[in-house]
Amino acid sequence: MAKYAILGGYTAEAWAKMVENPGSRETAVRKVAESVGAKLEQFFWSFGDDDYLAIVDAPDDVTAGALSVAVGSSGSLRNLRTIKLITQEEGRKVLEKAKAAKAAYVPPGAREAAGVR
Repeated sequence: MAKYAILGGYTAEAWAKMVENPGSRETAVRKVAESVGAKLEQFFWSFGDDDYLAIVDAPDDVTAGALSVAVGSSGSLRNLRTIKLITQEEGRKVLEKAKAAKAAYVPPGAREAAGVR
């Protein structure tokens, strides 16, 4: 399974409802994640531009997308984002491939590849 960070904020209306009836949002997030075959790993409140951060394990991008669209369509969230997370090892492999790609890429206006000097 792949890991995803899902983060964003609550609308003023959602905050008002939570203040009136405090409860665990983690339970609701866990339930919706499981409904699409994903697993909530961790759920955090946060300060700043975002109000929450969920770390979710999902079998694929479609599942993670469905989860985000489902909660986003409720109207209770703002600035909802889903970010696919990669491991340090995957990041190293990205850099290795980028090195090869840079050697082949010719930027606009250049006569030779960016990696050729």
